[in-house]
Amino acid sequence: MDALWKQGPCSVREIQESFPAKKRPAYTTVQTMVYRLEVKKALRRVKKIATANIFEAAVSRDAAERRLIDDLLGLFGGRSRPIMAHLIESGTLTLDDVREAEKTLLKLAREDQPE
Repeated sequence: MDALWKQGPCSVREIQESFPAKKRPAYTTVQTMVYRLEVKKALRRVKKIATANIFEAAVSRDAAERRLIDDLLGLFGGRSRPIMAHLIESGTLTLDDVREAEKTLLKLAREDQPE
């Protein structure tokens, strides 16, 4: 999906070549993943050039991130604290991230207040 979000419409070969050479999966592995994502409606075929199908992302990166995060929260019964605790302990969550989150929470709180 990253290749499609960054480069726009791509063939399976172009998606495969977007991986680093040392960790590049086989063409058939990428092809299988592309077809599975197509069935799930995460991407779609937009045209065919000779024998190569060209695919594009059918969902935005933001929508995919939201869905993934919602699914992750679902695993924790909707509780974000275990996830936040892990991010803090692993050093992934920075003080700047916390400040930005606080700004967003304050903005949402102001929007929720009746006028």
